[in-house]
Amino acid sequence: MPKILKATSITGKTLILRDVVDDYAEFIFNLRTDISNSKHINSTTGGLNNQINWIKDYQSKKNQAYFVIFFNESLIGTVRIYDAVGDSFCWGSWILNDNAPYHAAVESALIVYSYALNHLHFNQSHFDVRKKNIKVRQFHERFGAKIIDEDQDNYYYSIDKENIQLSLKKYKKFLDAELKIEFSYK
Repeated sequence: MPKILKATSITGKTLILRDVVDDYAEFIFNLRTDISNSKHINSTTGGLNNQINWIKDYQSKKNQAYFVIFFNESLIGTVRIYDAVGDSFCWGSWILNDNAPYHAAVESALIVYSYALNHLHFNQSHFDVRKKNIKVRQFHERFGAKIIDEDQDNYYYSIDKENIQLSLKKYKKFLDAELKIEFSYK
Protein backbone atom coordinates (compact mmCIF):
# COMPACT_ATOMS: atom_id res chain seq x y z
CA MET A 1 0.00 0.00 0.00
CA PRO A 2 1.43 3.42 -0.89
CA LYS A 3 2.19 5.87 1.88
CA ILE A 4 3.10 9.52 2.08
CA LEU A 5 6.78 10.28 2.61
CA LYS A 6 8.16 13.69 3.43
CA ALA A 7 10.89 14.93 1.13
CA THR A 8 13.39 17.58 2.17
CA SER A 9 13.03 19.08 -1.30
CA ILE A 10 11.51 18.32 -4.67
CA THR A 11 12.90 20.23 -7.64
CA GLY A 12 10.89 20.64 -10.81
CA LYS A 13 11.70 22.69 -13.89
CA THR A 14 11.60 26.14 -12.23
CA LEU A 15 10.05 25.49 -8.81
CA ILE A 16 11.39 23.88 -5.67
CA LEU A 17 9.13 22.43 -2.97
CA ARG A 18 10.80 22.36 0.45
CA ASP A 19 9.52 20.60 3.53
CA VAL A 20 7.94 23.04 5.99
CA VAL A 21 10.05 23.97 9.01
CA ASP A 22 9.65 26.64 11.70
CA ASP A 23 11.56 29.20 9.61
CA TYR A 24 8.61 29.37 7.20
CA ALA A 25 5.95 30.01 9.86
CA GLU A 26 5.68 33.76 9.30
CA PHE A 27 5.43 33.37 5.52
CA ILE A 28 2.73 30.68 5.85
CA PHE A 29 0.80 32.68 8.45
CA ASN A 30 0.87 35.81 6.27
CA LEU A 31 -0.14 33.82 3.18
CA ARG A 32 -3.04 32.12 4.99
CA THR A 33 -4.32 35.37 6.51
CA ASP A 34 -3.97 37.57 3.42
CA ILE A 35 -7.52 38.37 2.28
CA SER A 36 -6.87 37.88 -1.44
CA ASN A 37 -5.08 34.54 -0.95
CA SER A 38 -7.24 32.98 1.75
CA LYS A 39 -10.83 33.56 0.69
CA HIS A 40 -11.29 29.93 -0.46
CA ILE A 41 -9.45 28.06 2.31
CA ASN A 42 -10.13 27.13 5.92
CA SER A 43 -9.53 30.13 8.13
CA THR A 44 -6.39 30.31 10.23
CA THR A 45 -7.10 30.84 13.90
CA GLY A 46 -4.79 32.38 16.43
CA GLY A 47 -1.59 34.21 15.70
CA LEU A 48 1.90 33.40 14.54
CA ASN A 49 2.56 31.27 17.64
CA ASN A 50 -0.34 28.99 16.68
CA GLN A 51 1.22 28.60 13.21
CA ILE A 52 4.57 27.70 14.77
CA ASN A 53 2.87 25.14 17.03
CA TRP A 54 0.98 23.69 14.04
CA ILE A 55 4.31 23.26 12.19
CA LYS A 56 5.93 21.59 15.22
CA ASP A 57 2.99 19.18 15.36
CA TYR A 58 3.23 18.56 11.60
CA GLN A 59 6.95 17.76 11.89
CA SER A 60 6.18 14.92 14.30
CA LYS A 61 3.62 13.30 11.97
CA LYS A 62 4.39 10.80 9.25
CA ASN A 63 1.05 10.87 7.40
CA GLN A 64 1.46 14.08 5.41
CA ALA A 65 3.97 16.19 3.50
CA TYR A 66 3.66 19.98 3.64
CA PHE A 67 5.80 22.12 1.36
CA VAL A 68 6.61 25.75 0.76
CA ILE A 69 7.03 26.57 -2.92
CA PHE A 70 10.05 28.54 -4.13
CA PHE A 71 10.68 30.29 -7.42
CA ASN A 72 14.12 31.89 -7.92
CA GLU A 73 14.75 31.50 -4.17
CA SER A 74 11.60 33.51 -3.35
CA LEU A 75 8.77 31.99 -1.34
CA ILE A 76 5.63 31.99 -3.48
CA GLY A 77 3.25 29.46 -1.93
CA THR A 78 2.38 26.23 -0.17
CA VAL A 79 0.98 22.80 -1.00
CA ARG A 80 0.27 19.74 1.14
CA ILE A 81 -0.18 16.01 0.49
CA TYR A 82 -2.21 14.16 3.14
CA ASP A 83 -5.13 11.80 3.86
CA ALA A 84 -3.89 8.63 2.19
CA VAL A 85 -6.85 6.27 1.72
CA GLY A 86 -5.86 3.04 0.02
CA ASP A 87 -4.16 4.03 -3.23
CA SER A 88 -5.56 7.58 -3.20
CA PHE A 89 -4.03 10.71 -1.71
CA CYS A 90 -5.49 14.12 -1.02
CA TRP A 91 -3.74 17.36 -1.72
CA GLY A 92 -4.57 20.90 -0.73
CA SER A 93 -3.40 23.86 1.33
CA TRP A 94 -2.43 25.01 -2.16
CA ILE A 95 -1.91 28.75 -2.14
CA LEU A 96 0.18 30.86 -4.51
CA ASN A 97 0.87 34.50 -3.76
CA ASP A 98 0.83 37.42 -6.18
CA ASN A 99 4.57 37.00 -6.89
CA ALA A 100 4.09 33.54 -8.38
CA PRO A 101 4.92 33.30 -12.09
CA TYR A 102 2.12 32.43 -14.52
CA HIS A 103 3.21 28.79 -14.76
CA ALA A 104 3.49 28.10 -11.01
CA ALA A 105 0.01 26.59 -10.66
CA VAL A 106 0.54 24.08 -13.47
CA GLU A 107 4.10 23.21 -12.49
CA SER A 108 3.32 22.78 -8.77
CA ALA A 109 0.32 20.55 -9.57
CA LEU A 110 2.47 18.46 -11.91
CA ILE A 111 5.16 18.13 -9.23
CA VAL A 112 2.57 16.90 -6.72
CA TYR A 113 1.12 14.39 -9.17
CA SER A 114 4.50 13.16 -10.41
CA TYR A 115 5.82 12.74 -6.86
CA ALA A 116 2.68 10.93 -5.69
CA LEU A 117 2.40 8.58 -8.69
CA ASN A 118 5.99 7.91 -9.63
CA HIS A 119 7.68 8.00 -6.23
CA LEU A 120 5.00 7.22 -3.64
CA HIS A 121 3.07 4.84 -5.95
CA PHE A 122 -0.43 6.22 -5.50
CA ASN A 123 -2.91 5.57 -8.33
CA GLN A 124 -5.42 8.38 -7.81
CA SER A 125 -6.17 11.54 -5.90
CA HIS A 126 -9.15 13.01 -4.07
CA PHE A 127 -9.63 16.59 -2.92
CA ASP A 128 -12.22 19.26 -2.37
CA VAL A 129 -12.61 22.73 -3.82
CA ARG A 130 -14.92 25.47 -2.63
CA LYS A 131 -17.85 25.96 -5.00
CA LYS A 132 -17.10 29.67 -5.26
CA ASN A 133 -13.48 28.99 -6.31
CA ILE A 134 -14.37 28.75 -9.99
CA LYS A 135 -10.83 29.20 -11.40
CA VAL A 136 -9.42 26.36 -9.32
CA ARG A 137 -12.37 24.11 -10.14
CA GLN A 138 -11.83 24.76 -13.86
CA PHE A 139 -8.10 24.12 -13.44
CA HIS A 140 -8.68 20.68 -11.88
CA GLU A 141 -11.35 19.80 -14.43
CA ARG A 142 -8.90 20.57 -17.29
CA PHE A 143 -6.61 17.99 -15.68
CA GLY A 144 -9.45 15.44 -15.83
CA ALA A 145 -10.75 15.58 -12.25
CA LYS A 146 -14.40 14.59 -11.83
CA ILE A 147 -16.89 15.76 -9.22
CA ILE A 148 -17.90 12.77 -7.11
CA ASP A 149 -19.87 14.52 -4.36
CA GLU A 150 -20.80 17.92 -3.00
CA ASP A 151 -22.07 19.69 0.06
CA GLN A 152 -23.30 23.22 0.62
CA ASP A 153 -19.83 24.79 0.23
CA ASN A 154 -17.62 22.27 -1.59
CA TYR A 155 -17.28 20.00 -4.58
CA TYR A 156 -15.43 16.76 -3.90
CA TYR A 157 -13.21 15.56 -6.75
CA SER A 158 -11.38 12.45 -7.80
CA ILE A 159 -8.80 12.04 -10.53
CA ASP A 160 -7.53 8.65 -11.65
CA LYS A 161 -4.05 7.57 -12.71
CA GLU A 162 -4.93 7.66 -16.41
CA ASN A 163 -6.02 11.32 -16.30
CA ILE A 164 -3.03 12.26 -14.16
CA GLN A 165 -0.67 10.62 -16.65
CA LEU A 166 -2.46 12.34 -19.55
CA SER A 167 -2.01 15.70 -17.79
CA LEU A 168 1.68 14.98 -17.15
CA LYS A 169 2.06 14.43 -20.91
CA LYS A 170 -0.22 17.29 -21.98
CA TYR A 171 1.61 19.85 -19.83
CA LYS A 172 5.10 18.31 -20.06
CA LYS A 173 6.67 21.60 -21.14
CA PHE A 174 6.07 22.83 -17.56
CA LEU A 175 8.00 20.01 -15.88
CA ASP A 176 11.29 18.24 -16.49
CA ALA A 177 10.96 14.53 -17.16
CA GLU A 178 12.45 13.54 -13.80
CA LEU A 179 12.00 15.28 -10.47
CA LYS A 180 15.06 15.78 -8.29
CA ILE A 181 14.06 14.57 -4.82
CA GLU A 182 16.05 14.79 -1.60
CA PHE A 183 15.06 12.85 1.48
CA SER A 184 16.39 13.38 4.96
CA TYR A 185 15.99 10.33 7.14
CA LYS A 186 16.18 11.15 10.85
